[in-house]
Amino acid sequence: MGQTLKCISPIDGSVFAEREVLSREAAFDVAARARAAQGAWAARPLAERVELVMAGVAAVGAMNDEIVPELAHMMGRPVRYGGEFGGFNERASHMAAIAADSLADIAVGEDETFKRYIKRIPHGVVFVVAPWNYPYMTAINTVAPALIAGNTVVLKHATQTLLVGERMAAAFHAAGVPEDVFKNVFLSHEVTNDLIAGNAFDFVNFTGSVGGGQAMERAAAGTFTGVGTELGGKDPGYVMEDADLDAAVDTLIDGAMFNSGQCCCGIERIYVHESLYDAFVEKAVAIVNGYRLGNPLEADTTIGPMANVRFADEVRAQIAAAVDAGAVAHIETMAEDDGGAYLTPQILTNVTHDMRVMRDESFGPVVGIMKVSSDAEAIALMNDSEFGLTASLWTQDVDRAAAVGDQVETGTVFLNRADYLDPGLCWTGCKNTGRGGGLSVIGYHNLTRPKSYHLKKVTS
Repeated sequence: MGQTLKCISPIDGSVFAEREVLSREAAFDVAARARAAQGAWAARPLAERVELVMAGVAAVGAMNDEIVPELAHMMGRPVRYGGEFGGFNERASHMAAIAADSLADIAVGEDETFKRYIKRIPHGVVFVVAPWNYPYMTAINTVAPALIAGNTVVLKHATQTLLVGERMAAAFHAAGVPEDVFKNVFLSHEVTNDLIAGNAFDFVNFTGSVGGGQAMERAAAGTFTGVGTELGGKDPGYVMEDADLDAAVDTLIDGAMFNSGQCCCGIERIYVHESLYDAFVEKAVAIVNGYRLGNPLEADTTIGPMANVRFADEVRAQIAAAVDAGAVAHIETMAEDDGGAYLTPQILTNVTHDMRVMRDESFGPVVGIMKVSSDAEAIALMNDSEFGLTASLWTQDVDRAAAVGDQVETGTVFLNRADYLDPGLCWTGCKNTGRGGGLSVIGYHNLTRPKSYHLKKVTS
């Protein structure tokens, strides 16, 4: 019996699912078969690849009634929110719609002597390592455009959401995507490292922790395999004096607390102009006090457990350290808080950047709120972070927001919204959030390589 991966349900600590990992030999065989299948897949007409991928997406949607409670069991998101198919379908549909233009040859020039153009060529075998927090949407960000572009895909999902890749592969195969073109695998860290170091893949896309991204880059070192990463975040919100206060509070607190704060682009720090600060905090506390912490399978639960006790332990440690250093916690411990995965959402004030809760990624239902007096002060605080994924700005002045956004070190600037991935825009980051870009036309560029043609015509 080999190594077994176990998904521990945050609902009750039971083993919800377990799968045996592939041996090193079996894993390399999967990669080799994906490589062998890639040429024929890329040779199919683009329209046919698009049709098959979208049929696979629809097949996942047909499973949604089973997927929603399954996600609650695996990672704790309440069933009332209905799963991820809306975003899953939106992202795949957009990438399908822009495929022809995004992958079209780039004409450079033609005359009686030369024809010159650049083609977009699939990398070959793309390895997707997907996270547990939005397991379907994060996976489809790369799976759909990679397949559409003519790559074959090997998907490795997080242990916390062990069944997601299995479901996706089954749906796509049932829709007609050949099995060797899209494979789901269960792998140990050691075999994953060996595959990357052994040039089994032509491109690696990883979403997860900074440490995980560093491990991917170390494994790929010297292979010249491209690695795209989306790693940690400590995303700020900045509420200016002319903001719509109610909209800002509603959106930023939802961005901080939805999915128990376990969002790549969740709001983890909020800076509020001094003229609105007291009212903002009062409204924010009222919203969070209205939450119902509990079993995610129950319809009236609005915030479920964190996905794993160790994640909740880290958030509790950050909160405790902040309070010990002078921060004020505004939410009383809820009756359902069990000291384990079920964690009271928290709002902290009197916080500073000396506290871990304002520096380290929390990835949980806690947010610190600070008072600021100017754009310059807010910009300095927003940039005082090792991460850079998104920033949410709140003002009625679009030009002012753009000017502030130009000075913020981040991948995406939001105005009067937060915590949303627009598939028409490149999903990217800077600093320790990683490198690369998903979705949009740039997503296709990252999943292909340029190939130049300089064709001299024979003339008499």
